[in-house]
Amino acid sequence: MIKKKRNRSRPPGSFEDRLQKFAEDSRIAARKLPPGRERDTLMKKARQSEAVMEISESLTLRK
Repeated sequence: MIKKKRNRSRPPGSFEDRLQKFAEDSRIAARKLPPGRERDTLMKKARQSEAVMEISESLTLRK
């Protein structure tokens, strides 16, 4: 049996950069939607991403 090679490439940019972009993209998409569940979900994801960035930053500063 032949095993497939795993794709081990890393995504471009740092973790913090990708989180920042995700948060910005989520906010932009949310602003285009009318008030409702989908908009609230996107805004929640943006806030969660920002919270993760803050935690990551505080952990990085402790090293």
